[in-house]
Amino acid sequence: MLRIIIALLLIVPTIEIWLLITAGKAFGWLPTLLTIILTGVVGGWLARKQGLQVFYSAQRQMRQGQLPGEALLDGLIIFTGGLLLLSPGFFTDTLGILCLIPMIRGPIKIYLKGWLWKTMQNGRISFRRGGPWR
Repeated sequence: MLRIIIALLLIVPTIEIWLLITAGKAFGWLPTLLTIILTGVVGGWLARKQGLQVFYSAQRQMRQGQLPGEALLDGLIIFTGGLLLLSPGFFTDTLGILCLIPMIRGPIKIYLKGWLWKTMQNGRISFRRGGPWR
């Protein structure tokens, strides 16, 4: 896992810098800068709006005595998308926007559920009664 994180920390900024330089040469520095600012502002607004909807949905489910598992996964994906949109660059903006599209969140949730299930089955995640502090 550490290798993947290190690889991402090297690869993603490289892609971002390449895309920013390419866009700057093709469209000019001002339109490129304004596009980055616009995607950050619009993305933050969308993430906030969708995040609040998920929050209210989770509250409603808990009031009805249900576990808000789907809402929590939606919230996690929306939060991740919002963070990606706030970081400058076209690659992370694209990934962030994809996280905010409900039709794309579905397959991401399926993958996350499978990963969590496999991780629990391997014993890398365990849930103890009374919390981890006991």
